[in-house]
Amino acid sequence: MHHSNELLRNVHQGVPSPELESSIFRRSLIRGDCLYYHYGCDGLDDRGWGCGYRTLQTLSSWVRLQTSCENTPPTLREIQEALVQTEDKPASFVGSRGWIGSFEIALCLDSFHQVPCKIMHVRQGAELQNQVAELHGHFDRFGSPAMMGGDSDNASRAILEVCSAERGHYLLVLDPHYFGAGGSLEKETAHAEGWVAWRKIDSFDQVSFYNFCLPQLAAK
Repeated sequence: MHHSNELLRNVHQGVPSPELESSIFRRSLIRGDCLYYHYGCDGLDDRGWGCGYRTLQTLSSWVRLQTSCENTPPTLREIQEALVQTEDKPASFVGSRGWIGSFEIALCLDSFHQVPCKIMHVRQGAELQNQVAELHGHFDRFGSPAMMGGDSDNASRAILEVCSAERGHYLLVLDPHYFGAGGSLEKETAHAEGWVAWRKIDSFDQVSFYNFCLPQLAAK
């Protein structure tokens, strides 16, 4: 079992702005702390199927740190058991390598933390720019990290900030696909290797669909 003090806290802090500060006209970001959950951080090798679970754990860590909840974010098995209990998945889902996405993450945040979520569907990447104002509004109002699912690899990632500048719009992406035991990754390495990094809106797959899970809990 992982221990939260072995995981990187606020790994996004210190990442350079995507453009010169003078060219940025709006930026909206999470408020409060979160932990970086990723493949293998608890000793379980979940490469290839666990990115949604790890993103959920990152969002759960933010909720826990906001609400002073003593419980650690749910384990992958506990997530699967909760989805069976809510009748979203069959009993055979427990112990499987089944993927989860934005809808399941929303169900689990409600089940474990009583935090409702808004699901935002984007039909294709070319329409992402039309949702930038919605994302700014989410971070400005709630300050909670968001989950983004989709792209050509149908992967899940956490979104920690949105930035609008002269050359376009950017999302600060926390990628759970790093593999390693908790405590084995330094913040500087995560920055250098791009596990937390800015992505320009138009760099996302222009034909893939995207789903966002936006926790409706306001930061303290």
